[in-house]
Amino acid sequence: MPGFVLLVRARDDGDATKRIGITVSKKVGNAVVRNRMKRRFRALVRDVLPDSGIAGADHVLIGRPGGIERDFSRLRVELKKALGKLAR
Repeated sequence: MPGFVLLVRARDDGDATKRIGITVSKKVGNAVVRNRMKRRFRALVRDVLPDSGIAGADHVLIGRPGGIERDFSRLRVELKKALGKLAR
């Protein structure tokens, strides 16, 4: 199971901007853990979204409990795989 859930929804407003939203619930951990996970997700998005994201869509990453311990390179592969499935 990946460390996140990815939701993507096309906006259909003619704007090709790729927008991102990040949410991590209290079920994942305390504030320190949640903020660390959000920082990792922001870095991940800066790395992957410009090349693999869907133009004109809102991308939402929802953190899962196993995501904080997961290796960053593994998260990158999982996000690219998820975006690749959505692009088809």
